[in-house]
Amino acid sequence: MSNHSIGVLTHRAIASASLPRYPAFFEYNLELMANLFELPRYIAVEGPIRVGKSTLARILADRLNAQRVMEPESNPFLGAFYDGERGAAFQAQLAFLVRRFEQLQALDPGPRSNTTVVADFIFEKDKLFACLNLSDQELDTYNRYYNHFREQLPTPDLVIYLQATPEVLKKRLKKKNAPGERAVSDQYLEEVVKAYEHFFFHYTSSDLLIVNTSEIDFVDRNEDLQELLRKVSEPIKGTQYFLPLGGQEAASA
Repeated sequence: MSNHSIGVLTHRAIASASLPRYPAFFEYNLELMANLFELPRYIAVEGPIRVGKSTLARILADRLNAQRVMEPESNPFLGAFYDGERGAAFQAQLAFLVRRFEQLQALDPGPRSNTTVVADFIFEKDKLFACLNLSDQELDTYNRYYNHFREQLPTPDLVIYLQATPEVLKKRLKKKNAPGERAVSDQYLEEVVKAYEHFFFHYTSSDLLIVNTSEIDFVDRNEDLQELLRKVSEPIKGTQYFLPLGGQEAASA
């Protein structure tokens, strides 16, 4: 877990700006907690494609008045990778690696900073995809650069890992129908989901909140979003699991 300092104003921002009306004792407890602990300075949201990480990162950044760091989208080698061209996977992965490093290296979430940062990726995500897409020989070269870059970067205070089943993600991909995502095969999506599950099962670098989004929709259903924001405004230590009330009701229906 990182040693970055944390700030209390961020909690009050969530508590006051995002929560619906609750009983008075509940609101009192929220205010009491605001005085007892402070929210992380550096929050990262992660998960497979179409799980909602960019949306949640944007909402959190708005609520917390935080600096938002978004996943790099442009990559000159991505088209060739999707077309299956030889060597394109290595080129695309190195391009993403350098861009992600440049973005995170520019952050200053340390003890003397008053800035709160919300990112929709962690640097380790790059290696996760490298292990999926690169050959052993390519991966050996890639790891030299990855290890050199990783030791220069800050570690998030809190990571929010959004889960969903491949079936749910396939439906969301189809609904979104984004041009750059049409080449994502069902098999590749399933491999990505498994890779994320394996990675976060062993993750201990920072506090971790795992949210299964298969039965909830915080993008289109406000009550699910409010429950998730409430959870993020509470102390999270170690690894915790969370399913909003809307999801529990949907799961039991």
